[in-house]
Amino acid sequence: MNFKNPAPTVDIIIEIGSEIVLIERKNPPYGYAIPGGFIDEGESAELAAVREAKEETGLDVDLTDLLYVYSDPLRDPRKHTLSIVYTASAQGTPFAGDDAKRAFLCRPDQLPEDLVFDHSRILGDYAIFKKTGKRPQPSVNLKRNS
Repeated sequence: MNFKNPAPTVDIIIEIGSEIVLIERKNPPYGYAIPGGFIDEGESAELAAVREAKEETGLDVDLTDLLYVYSDPLRDPRKHTLSIVYTASAQGTPFAGDDAKRAFLCRPDQLPEDLVFDHSRILGDYAIFKKTGKRPQPSVNLKRNS
């Protein structure tokens, strides 16, 4: 039997002061995103988050919280992924590396319009979490890929 499962990924909302780090992607899908990527075989999600943050932004991060797990089959146009989303803190100035064309600081209330994947939803949930301390609630209203 051949099983096809979603690919595990991490995304990291890196806070520096009152701003967060975004990247501009140099590979498709093009646009802006929070840093992140695929979890390697034999790697924990936490270590993948720290590694991806360093690779894409040059920053050493301290993971501060687990926001939520996003697994809508349509969240990534390339294939079915699920993302474990962490918040993290860092110091310094981000710079682009790996598959990031550019890394920069952005105020959470001034996000670019062309965020890729489901990062608008993630950052909306993050804003609520920062304001109220409430995390997203599980939803079964997402589209099913049959």
